[in-house]
Amino acid sequence: MSGLKSLPSFVLLVLCVCLLSTCKVGPKYRGPTAPIPPMFKEPPPPTFKEDGHWKTATPQDDTLRDDWWEMFGDPQLNELEAQVNISNQNIAAAEAVFRSARAAVRAARADLFPTISVNPTARVTGSGSGQPSAVVGAGNVVRAGGGNTLYSLPFDMTYEIDAWGRVRRTIEQSADLTQASAADLETVRLSSHSDLALDYFELRGLDEQQRLYEQTITLYEQALQLTINRFNQGVASAVDVEQARTQLETARAQGIDLGVQRAAFEHAIAVLTGKAPAELTLARGTIMGEPPVIPVALPSELLERRPDIAAAERRAAAANAAIGIATAAYFPTIMLNPSAGFQSSTLSTLLNASSLVWTIGPSFTQILFDAGRRRALVAEAKANYDASVATYRQDVLTAFQDVEDNLAALRILADEAKQQQLAVESAERSVQLSLGRYTGGIAIYTEVITAQNALLNNQRTAIAIRTRQMAASVLLVKGLGGGWNVANLPKVKSATHPK
Repeated sequence: MSGLKSLPSFVLLVLCVCLLSTCKVGPKYRGPTAPIPPMFKEPPPPTFKEDGHWKTATPQDDTLRDDWWEMFGDPQLNELEAQVNISNQNIAAAEAVFRSARAAVRAARADLFPTISVNPTARVTGSGSGQPSAVVGAGNVVRAGGGNTLYSLPFDMTYEIDAWGRVRRTIEQSADLTQASAADLETVRLSSHSDLALDYFELRGLDEQQRLYEQTITLYEQALQLTINRFNQGVASAVDVEQARTQLETARAQGIDLGVQRAAFEHAIAVLTGKAPAELTLARGTIMGEPPVIPVALPSELLERRPDIAAAERRAAAANAAIGIATAAYFPTIMLNPSAGFQSSTLSTLLNASSLVWTIGPSFTQILFDAGRRRALVAEAKANYDASVATYRQDVLTAFQDVEDNLAALRILADEAKQQQLAVESAERSVQLSLGRYTGGIAIYTEVITAQNALLNNQRTAIAIRTRQMAASVLLVKGLGGGWNVANLPKVKSATHPK
C-alpha cells in the first residue's frame, strides 16, 4: 500500500526528468563558410556567347539535366550511359553503403524507446544434505530432496532518459552521415558516367586517327608507286624508293599501334557498364557534332550542385553532433529500470493477480574521475570538426578550380582548333606543291617526305584537339555536378520526430 502512495511522487519525478530531455548539450550547428567569388574568372568560349546560353544572372532558367550526356547527340554513347546506373559495380557498392547508413539511423533511433525483455525462471531451493538447490528454465523444473519451487515470470524494461541529448545527437550524427553517404553515391554515379564519356570520346578519337592513317597509307602507296615508276624510268634513285617505302611502312606500324590504346579504352568502357571486356565490342565510329553549349551558373550555385561538396558539408554537421555526444558524458546518466511480473510457488497460480509483483525507480550514474578521458574526447571531437570544415573548404576551392580549368580549356582549344585547321590546310598545299616539284624534277624526294610528315602530324593534332574539346566538355559538366542538386538529398527525419 505504501508503494502505491509513493507512486504519484515517482511520476512527478519522471515528468521533471522528461522535461530536461528537451535540451541538447553541445554547439548548435552552423554550416561552414567558404570564400565564394561573385563570378568565374574565365570567360566562356565564344560558342557559348554566340548561342546565348551563358546565363550567370538566372542560372535556374537553363540547367543541366540528369541525362546530361544526351547533349552530345551520340546514340551509341546514350546507350552505353544507360547501362551504367544498372550494372556499374562501383555504384552498386556505394548504394549498399548508403543502405547501411540508413539502417544505422534506424538502429540509433531505437534508443529513444525502452528495451523490454522477459526472463521466465523456476527456482528449486532446499537445505541440508541430499537437498541441493537448482535454478532451471521454465518447463525444465527439477525437484531435489523435497525442496521448494518458486516460479517467476518477470518483464524488465531498460530506458535511458535522454536528458542531455546524447541519444538525439547520435541520431542526428547518423542522419547526417546517411545524407553524406547519399551524396557519395551521387559522386560515384557522376564519376562513372563522366569516366565512360571520357573513355568513349578517346576511343572515337582513336577511330578517327585510324581512319586518317588508312587514308594516309593509301596516299603513301601511291607515292611509292610513283617513285618506283620514276626509278624504272631512270629519273629517280633507289634511295628515293626506299625512303618512300620506309615512310609507308612506318605509317602502317603507327596505325597498327593505335589498336593497343583503342582496345584498352574499349575494355574500360565494358567494365564501367558492368560487363567483362569479352562481352563488349564497339564498331568504329566518329566524334559526332561539335562540343555542346553547357549552361554555367553563378559560383554560389556550384555549392548546391556538387555532390562531393554536399557530402563534405554533411560530414561537418556529423562532426558537430559528435561534439554534443562527447559533451553529454559530463552529465549523469539517468536510467529507468522498472520491472513487473508474476511470482508464485505453484504454476497454477502464477498468473493470478495476487502473484503480481513490481518495482520501479530511476537510477543516476555520474562519473567522478576518469583521468581526463572526457575532456580528451571533447577535444578530439572538436579537432575532427575543424578538420571536416577544412576539408569542406578545400573541396569548394577544388570545385571552382575544376570549372575554371575546363572553361579555360574550352575557350583556348576553340581558338587552337581554328588555328590548327589553317595549319592543316597549309600542309595540304605544301604536299601538293612538293609532289609537283618532285614530279617536275626540280626537288628531291626528301622535300616530299617532309611535307607529307608535316601534313600527317598536323592532321593528328587536329583530331587530338577535337578529342580534347569533347573531354573538356565532359569534365566541365562533371565540375558543375552534372544534373544533381542538393535538394535531391534524401530527407531524414530529425531525432525529435522518429518514425
